[in-house]
Amino acid sequence: MKEGKSRAYWRKNLTYLSVLLTIWFLVSYVCSIIFVEPLNQIQFAGFKLGFWLAQQGSIYVFVALIFIYVFLMNRLDGEYHLDEEDHP
Repeated sequence: MKEGKSRAYWRKNLTYLSVLLTIWFLVSYVCSIIFVEPLNQIQFAGFKLGFWLAQQGSIYVFVALIFIYVFLMNRLDGEYHLDEEDHP
């Protein structure tokens, strides 16, 4: 891959990582720790939402973000013609 395309590829990859890690931080830290009291006023599946996010929700979000990252990277690899089929 040429130098310019390589830089563009990694810039886009780092953008994906930054956005997804920011979402993870917001859900796991901000919602589960900082805003836990206001969120506990809301019931979700019989539990206080702040408690549920801290115990289960942040894990579900993390796993979903992994699948989203895989989807985005597969699409990016295809865009830059770096599909797995192209490599021995």
